[in-house]
Amino acid sequence: MAKTLDELLKIPGVAAAGEFAPDGKLVNYLASMDMSRDMAAMTAQFVATVTMLFNTLASAFTQLSKMKWVPQQGWAYSGGDWTVAVMGNWGVFVETSKADFNLLFKELGGKARVEPIPA
Repeated sequence: MAKTLDELLKIPGVAAAGEFAPDGKLVNYLASMDMSRDMAAMTAQFVATVTMLFNTLASAFTQLSKMKWVPQQGWAYSGGDWTVAVMGNWGVFVETSKADFNLLFKELGGKARVEPIPA
């Protein structure tokens, strides 16, 4: 598991790494891409909000489905050429085509393993 933003930024494909507080405040970030502090702060608010939403949905879905969806480990969104992946209070922007998601989630601190869908 990565311990610092520097270590997260060294993962293949990662162009930005950040840490945020549960209330959406930016704690710190590093980027190898052109990312202003304002953009990083807005991203911290975005990922904290989405994380909170998934916590609420997971709790409700656990009750409705009788399947275990909590506690949340993390989430990812992929669109266009980019993926954002979040676990706990860490998040990264990664170029999707360069991503090794097993390594990425492991380094973010998760236990999840991405397995191919059987044909």
